[in-house]
Amino acid sequence: MMKQILLIEDDHSIIELLAEALSDHNYRVDVATDGQAGWDFVESSDYDLLLLDVLLPKVDGISLCRRLRSHGYGMPILMLTARDTRRDRLAGIEAGANDYLVKPYKLKELLARIRNLLPSAQASTMVL
Repeated sequence: MMKQILLIEDDHSIIELLAEALSDHNYRVDVATDGQAGWDFVESSDYDLLLLDVLLPKVDGISLCRRLRSHGYGMPILMLTARDTRRDRLAGIEAGANDYLVKPYKLKELLARIRNLLPSAQASTMVL
């Protein structure tokens, strides 16, 4: 089954690059360009993973992450951001993100982190 990812990012060049790369790796991708739109997408669809920028219009990524977690959303969240201080990374993790990747990043590393965060189809069918 194809995994569904919500990319919440306001930089159109990054959106184009990631949406194409993720589609090429058999992920379905929806895109929201601000935090409020991201919230609306999450309320209307089930996602296997969120790729969340920190610096977003309307609702920033840290606030959106906190809001999602406080409302019981448990899907993995990978923050993608240019904010690279120790304090920034800690804020993202404390808000409920599962991982935090600083821009610029290599596509191979992003894909590896995505695979790590997504529950595999094989794992869900294993008999223990």
